[in-house]
Amino acid sequence: MPGAASALRLAFGALAIADTVLAGLPGPQAERTRLVTKTLLMPTLAGSFALDPRARRSPLHRSTQAGQGFGWLGDVALLGSGTGPFLAGMGAFGAGQVAYIRGFRRVANPNPLRRSAAGKVAAGLFVVSGIPMAWGAARAEPVLGPGVLAYAGLLTAMAAYAAHLDPNLPPDARRATALGGLAFLASDTLLGLGQFVLTDPPPAWNSAVMATYTAAQFLLADGALRAAGPTAA
Repeated sequence: MPGAASALRLAFGALAIADTVLAGLPGPQAERTRLVTKTLLMPTLAGSFALDPRARRSPLHRSTQAGQGFGWLGDVALLGSGTGPFLAGMGAFGAGQVAYIRGFRRVANPNPLRRSAAGKVAAGLFVVSGIPMAWGAARAEPVLGPGVLAYAGLLTAMAAYAAHLDPNLPPDARRATALGGLAFLASDTLLGLGQFVLTDPPPAWNSAVMATYTAAQFLLADGALRAAGPTAA
């Protein structure tokens, strides 16, 4: 049902804009409204993906749906505050990164990732960003350090594999997926900086986190759909 898929895609865009704006607003009213907007984000995107005729022909069909499902669990968990919800959200998003990685590995470039530019850049980013972030998390709350380090490793691996797909896949699919991985990396880097490095980030910081996160999930879904190839006439 392409019409329903398009309508849900537009609804996701509207929710993403609303939640991005609300994330930067202070006060309990914005927080209460986000219980609706943020909770609806991933189900709406997942619905648009599932109803698109290209989804079932995509080699990234199941991994994308799993990533979206775990993303929803992470979104809901992070609506809470404190160490427990943060660990639950990080665990859910970590499972989502594993799902994306498994999908990307099945359609990966045959050349070894470790020798590619994507692999080298990801390794460098992990050293200069992931490790310091984990150190900052451990200083804030010792129990968070190992989890943040593990998640940073999964996130950078996902971004690397997203940029290392089989060249036989459609170029627009590879481009959207690579941009999605990069946006996810940017979003969680901003989140980590705001949580563990910056002492008083501006309110707009949270909006930047949500803008890059929603863009990432949209691009990963779009890349998976485009990986199905052109629709038969």
